[in-house]
Amino acid sequence: MTAFPDAEVHAALADPTRRAILDALAARGEATATQLRDELPVTRQAVAKHLAVLENAGLVTGRRRAREVRYAVRPERLAAAARRLARLAETWDSRLARLKRLAET
Repeated sequence: MTAFPDAEVHAALADPTRRAILDALAARGEATATQLRDELPVTRQAVAKHLAVLENAGLVTGRRRAREVRYAVRPERLAAAARRLARLAETWDSRLARLKRLAET
């Protein structure tokens, strides 16, 4: 874990392929790396690497079933990140509003 608790989550969400994987998992409920590969313009190995990043960030969970691993989104982790980003946005909106008032006076 890094000094910034959400750094791994933000880094994971910064990549458009990982966001597409999260979208696909949210729509499907769960899927294997092979199933996700069929929906994305990347190799199965690339999907597996992206899933590892998402899992390390706590955004997905993998569950072994026989020879395959099925992944699912951890909505509570995404919701927590969304709440923190919303609070951050409110802080910046407040700062920018204060700066605007200062500039206009």
